[in-house]
Amino acid sequence: MTNDLKHALGDRPNSEFIISPEGRILVSRSWSDPQTLRADLEKLIGKTKTVTSPSDLNRKIRSAPTSKIASGVVPRTQKPEGSMAVIVRPITSKSDKEKAKEIFYVKLRAEADRGLMDQGKGKLHIGFHLDPLHTVHWNNLADPLYFEFKTPKGIKMSTSKGSAPKVKAPSDIDPREFLIEVDSSAGRIEQPLELEVSYFACDDEEGWCRAVTHRYEIELRRDRDAGSVRSSGGGRGFDRRQRPGGRGGFGQRRRPDVGQMLERMDTNGDGVIALEEAHGPMADRFKMMDTDENGSLSKEELQKHFERRGSRR
Repeated sequence: MTNDLKHALGDRPNSEFIISPEGRILVSRSWSDPQTLRADLEKLIGKTKTVTSPSDLNRKIRSAPTSKIASGVVPRTQKPEGSMAVIVRPITSKSDKEKAKEIFYVKLRAEADRGLMDQGKGKLHIGFHLDPLHTVHWNNLADPLYFEFKTPKGIKMSTSKGSAPKVKAPSDIDPREFLIEVDSSAGRIEQPLELEVSYFACDDEEGWCRAVTHRYEIELRRDRDAGSVRSSGGGRGFDRRQRPGGRGGFGQRRRPDVGQMLERMDTNGDGVIALEEAHGPMADRFKMMDTDENGSLSKEELQKHFERRGSRR
């Protein structure tokens, strides 16, 4: 499976499009909005006679974790200016059958600045993020996360191995991030950088804590499928729409459903949205929306924010 179509349409991480049978883009939006999408489809093809509800799908609903896991307790590491996501691949020597059972609870995201990408000398930012598909958290009562690079010949690193900081809270879900200076005597780095990471993870729902070790390789080429972060002050973004036979919108944008937004983005079930859980425009506006400056967005803060936006239209 390739992502040629995604690349052709702009590489945005959560964009959505309505495309006609003739292949014409009728609606394009930089960030998916289910309510607005439904309104657009109703304008184009009319209302559906039968609306599918979650209960019709016979899905097993997973309840939110009962324990209160800390967030916002580990300082974030500043990324290099102008950095871009590079290719990360997990390494495994296991058989195909064992691979299918192997679970990577942590997603590694690596970003490099232009100097490192082009000349082999610059900064590499690595971040270990707990995968929200799993209900795990860091076990801070055990040894902190530890990483080590297998440094290729001719490449120097300011830190080829290191540990995450000790955290007072017994558990949390914050990413573990590191900024590393890299210098290659041969110029541009063509071979992948190999990295091993060890950490302790716990799942309160399933009742286990275990030591985990995984290996990754980092290739210093832009990862076009890694998604991107909107820059602040970048205007309204990409929200171009077309009707068949001409340009034009499909009416006013509806105010977001705050309850649904909380349910979708509050991954640890504590009733608020932390900075690590926010994405898209919300991540850009997080500081402005967090009026009580406690590092999280409550339902009341979300409602007030969208009320203010609505009054300015």
